[in-house]
Amino acid sequence: MFTMTGSKDHSVRKRMLSNIYSKSFLQSSPHMRLISKTILYDRLLPILHEAAFSNAPVDVHDLNQGLTMDFVSAYLYGVTNGTNFLQDQPYRQRMLHLYQSRKPFEFYHQEVPNLLSWTKSLGIRLVPRYCDLANEILDSWGLGLCDKAEESLKSTRLEDEPAVYKHLKQMISKHLPANKDDLEYARILEQQRLDIACEMYDHLTAGHETSAVALTYLLWELSRRPDLQDALREELSTLEPMLIFPRTSESAELPSAKSIDSLHLLEAIVTETLRLHAPIPGIQPRATPYPSCTLVGYNNIPPNTRVNAQAYSLHRNPEVYPDPETWEPKRWLKDINTPSELEERRRWFWAFGSGGRMCVGSNLALQEIKLVVAAVYTNFKTSIISDDNMEAIDAYTVKPRAEKLILRFVPVSG
Repeated sequence: MFTMTGSKDHSVRKRMLSNIYSKSFLQSSPHMRLISKTILYDRLLPILHEAAFSNAPVDVHDLNQGLTMDFVSAYLYGVTNGTNFLQDQPYRQRMLHLYQSRKPFEFYHQEVPNLLSWTKSLGIRLVPRYCDLANEILDSWGLGLCDKAEESLKSTRLEDEPAVYKHLKQMISKHLPANKDDLEYARILEQQRLDIACEMYDHLTAGHETSAVALTYLLWELSRRPDLQDALREELSTLEPMLIFPRTSESAELPSAKSIDSLHLLEAIVTETLRLHAPIPGIQPRATPYPSCTLVGYNNIPPNTRVNAQAYSLHRNPEVYPDPETWEPKRWLKDINTPSELEERRRWFWAFGSGGRMCVGSNLALQEIKLVVAAVYTNFKTSIISDDNMEAIDAYTVKPRAEKLILRFVPVSG
């Protein structure tokens, strides 16, 4: 879906998936509740609890990448089939290194693929061989996740259910031909397998990287503001039940996703982080429609003209966001801003894009981020050990230049 340039094909695919990524579906999903309990109580919070009581430093940027990969992969492929990067640091770092090693060369594949093919035919490699190897490993890995999800369709256990994979396969399978006996049908089935695998891989990579970056910058901003941590913790204490770790019993439930979503200060903190530290601040290309259009005062722009907007610039309009380079969650609070001010700030907020091309996984990302932040600051105070080079790199998808953020976690009771 992310690579579809035509609006019609993109719209058809997005409609197939929009329901399973809708806010109402996610908030009431037993599958998401199981994923959240498993990743919080069995993986993340035990790691932070051990670090806090041993006074060990935590590289939260590295940890966040494992955390978000586990969340997204569990929803795509099922809890038992998804990754467990949180508890397997060596494998996590190996796979993420392979993924990141290709990033500096994405331009060639996306913008000048013909040039890439032509120079390669001349024996000139613009993209190093190790990128080809990384792509082969990651492609095989992604296909393997789908094959495991396919096997799990036979299971009736909730933890095995590959929610997104199952839904997408059902939608695509509606268009299979009736005749199942010829070779053409077998070819179509294999093409469907690859199509689904590509779609799932797009969701996996887009979903883990952006949410990890957002969490890293949010933890950084809060770790510099202990008073704001206290205010957030007071708000989190209103949740029923609270996200206390260790749990009082194995059957202890999470507060509802809807109740977490209703917390105003938490909402403001997340939104302001996405404004100032948008994970994708770079240009979002769009193609103009037939026969022509008018944009920002330019008339009669021909069809199929590439135009771009970017969150970085939109989020720094001083007329909408006073003192735009300052991280200030208060600008999103209802009790100290007018309805018209909030409406205008929402209108300019573009962390997930807008319209037909708006991020299909935005509700999943927000639910995941809010849950994690709520769990962390219910149980811990954070402070900075090392935050050198937190400036974001200049790229389509950003990350701290240092690629790390070292924090200290202290138990709230400590």
